Amino acid sequence: MKKRKLGGLEVSAIGLGCMGMSSNYGPPTDTAEMIRLIRDAVDRGIDFFDTAETYGPFTNESLLGEALGPLRSQVKIATKFGWDVDPDTGVHHGGVNSKPAHIKRAVEGSLKRLKTDFIDLLYQHRVDPSVPIEDVAGVVKDLIGEGKVGHFGLSEAGAKTIRKAHVVQPVTALQSEYSLWWREPEDVILPTLEELGIGFVPFSPLGKGFLAGTIDDNTKFDSSDFRNTQPRFAPDARKTNQALILQLREIAQQKGATLAQIALAWVLAKKEWIVPIPGTTKQHRVEENIGSLDLALSADDLRSIEDAVSSVPVEGARYSEKMQRTIDR
Repeated sequence: MKKRKLGGLEVSAIGLGCMGMSSNYGPPTDTAEMIRLIRDAVDRGIDFFDTAETYGPFTNESLLGEALGPLRSQVKIATKFGWDVDPDTGVHHGGVNSKPAHIKRAVEGSLKRLKTDFIDLLYQHRVDPSVPIEDVAGVVKDLIGEGKVGHFGLSEAGAKTIRKAHVVQPVTALQSEYSLWWREPEDVILPTLEELGIGFVPFSPLGKGFLAGTIDDNTKFDSSDFRNTQPRFAPDARKTNQALILQLREIAQQKGATLAQIALAWVLAKKEWIVPIPGTTKQHRVEENIGSLDLALSADDLRSIEDAVSSVPVEGARYSEKMQRTIDR
């Protein structure tokens, strides 16, 4: 398995996003099956696993704790705080909460559920406008000093916030959405990260599954699947966005690759300090995603892919208005 560096943290060149195993994409999947999938991913060289207290809430961290506890020395675990989740009951009160006392309680809960005494990478899940980011960074700095956390990360944070946090406690990685159909980070965020030496961890590098080519306007999502509320996944938008899949499928056929591998290889080719974390609940998808690391894209290939994408305007916002309000600018 190839390795990449996120700031000072070395991880496998591709990680595994675990959220969908427990929440957001339908009912939770079978625990024993997911444990097998996670451990198989480790056997295949993946050592970077992503979770959060709010996934469930709590159940996804517990899943990783059970799956990776015996393999702890072989892996890097990233988790997140920042939503207003009751640390005792798991009740989600809505909104964000990065008050120092809340962060500390959240981390204690995460450590217990993950069955570990330290978290390799701790992200603030969303910026809390009511708490200065300097205060948040200061709390994480203290946790690092106590040996409970290895590295500090931010998620969906804007450039100004990143700079302010970085002064107090160096930011190792930013996690935000980035893919062939969401390229906004290229404008300001990627140059900022490159300047500061911060790694980038794209979530949804396969466009929440759409770029794998298995979703169309006839696809029926489970009632608990959050894509039901996202404008980009409305039936009419999915129908219009099939034009993008047709363009990418032609390129994939030329390269002897799958659509997902083309989408991941493109993300990987953008910067050597980018580590995508595609999520899946299927073992064959893990194998397919790893295969993207062997897909070499030339400068001409990248231009062809980007020209194809640029020729097809994407229909629909990536988030609902409610979710969009949680994104820091």
